[in-house]
Amino acid sequence: MEDQLSMLFVMVEIGGVLAPIAFILFHTLRQVLFIPPMLVCIAGGVLFGVTFGTIYSVIGLTINCLFFYIVIHRMPKTHQKLSVLKKRWFGEYRNLTTGQVAVLRLIPFIHYHLLNFCLLERTKTFKNYLKSSFATNLPLAFFYTIFGQFISQFSPTMIIVILFALAVLVYILREKMTIIKWHEFFKEDKQEKKAKHSV
Repeated sequence: MEDQLSMLFVMVEIGGVLAPIAFILFHTLRQVLFIPPMLVCIAGGVLFGVTFGTIYSVIGLTINCLFFYIVIHRMPKTHQKLSVLKKRWFGEYRNLTTGQVAVLRLIPFIHYHLLNFCLLERTKTFKNYLKSSFATNLPLAFFYTIFGQFISQFSPTMIIVILFALAVLVYILREKMTIIKWHEFFKEDKQEKKAKHSV
């Protein structure tokens, strides 16, 4: 991972005027190289400063989300895996709000494309998906571009406090009601009856 990030620094130094384009392209390639998005955002802050680092990171991350939207419809097995993962992590009938996705993007160990999948299921249309992707990428790019260099210096207690605060935010921003489709509700009821009869 360090080799790939040093490759990014070299590309940007050599690139000159093309450096922002190289950085944005690196954002779209980072998923193939298994580099977490926050590391690229931190690198953007170091290379371009806070303002331009944030702007380039938001553009790169949004293009990444656009690429996900195009590809996921052509990969039914990956779609199914993400659906199972979403049900396991967040519950079958729980839809994450845009605010929750924005906060969850700040937590390093939450799968980036799983959150894209949650947005995709929530928004339905391409235009709404793109708007939501842009909105949820802003906090991620801004936070890690500015504070990224200080995060490595945080004590374990401080990291736990931050993660707890983010968890509270996710809970506050949740959807206040859950809609279960009529046939799904009664399907569960039938399964419970079958289980009772078989005992």
